[in-house]
Amino acid sequence: MRIGVLTGGGDCPGLNAVIRAIVKRSEKYGFDVVGVKHGWAGMLERKAVPLKYDDVADLLKTGGTILKTSRTNPMKRPDGAETILENMKKMGLDALIAIGGEDTLGAANELAKRGLKVIGVPKTIDNDLSATDVTFGFDTAVNTATEAIDRVVDTARSHERVMVVEVMGRHAGWITTYAGMAGGADLILIPEEPFDIEEVAEFVKRRMAEGKKATVIAVAEGATLKNVKDLIAQDKRLDEFGHVRLGGIGQFIAEEIEKRTGAQTRATVLGYILRGGSPSAYDRVLATRFGVAAVDLVKDGRFGMMVSLRGTKIVPVELEKAVAELKTVDSEFFDAAKTFFGSRS
Repeated sequence: MRIGVLTGGGDCPGLNAVIRAIVKRSEKYGFDVVGVKHGWAGMLERKAVPLKYDDVADLLKTGGTILKTSRTNPMKRPDGAETILENMKKMGLDALIAIGGEDTLGAANELAKRGLKVIGVPKTIDNDLSATDVTFGFDTAVNTATEAIDRVVDTARSHERVMVVEVMGRHAGWITTYAGMAGGADLILIPEEPFDIEEVAEFVKRRMAEGKKATVIAVAEGATLKNVKDLIAQDKRLDEFGHVRLGGIGQFIAEEIEKRTGAQTRATVLGYILRGGSPSAYDRVLATRFGVAAVDLVKDGRFGMMVSLRGTKIVPVELEKAVAELKTVDSEFFDAAKTFFGSRS
């Protein structure tokens, strides 16, 4: 048995831990592993390298992905699906493990329908895949964002300023909500609940009237204004999965608050620092369990599936169901966060 493994989409803490586990579990069964470079682009171009456990043994705590990544969508390429199926044969691959989020696994699902023997591993710091309780990378991103908000709170108090912290999260505000709650942000703005900028400004004014000159606002990059459909983006051009490059919502809010309230306001963007760095202990363990389970599914011939966490168990789910809908922050969970909006003295 010869297994290919690829990493697609944005990088994420724990990717190398999954690769490491896949190689180790495969060697137990006598399987060979080939690392496909640059995600789906590597399958289209037949770029791959053999992997032995000695190559990956020390990668448990290393961030990023040794296989590199891309946002290539094979379904947008002429004869992309046919090329990948043909390249599976040319590369001598009996199965493929695709590690990625909604886009990478969405492509895997379409290819599975065409006969590709593929297993999915859920990867996204956004934690927005509905078929798994948690995705690896999320815990690390939340810890990093929380530490950043802790530091911003100190500066906000020292200078008696309003500070706006922009956090990654295109369609789902899980990182922003968790980190905002953990860091004690005074207000949290997420894609699931469009906001009114005038209401945000009035919120700051009320705090100022109460003598609370320091205010920290955590906002997801995909948060939207009420009655406005377009996201605030750095670049309106679409990638191969139809996404614009987000960024700028934090600066927009900061400028509007300062203009409407007179309060000195600054914005900071956490951006890519949430993606890189050493994974947390939780993510190392979860990534390892996912990698082991993915190889077990290959061994059992259960293709077209994705490994997932349900409670404390790793269980397989159909790729079709795994990518059917995004997991967004529900109102009950967010209501708990709202309890503390504006509470800091």
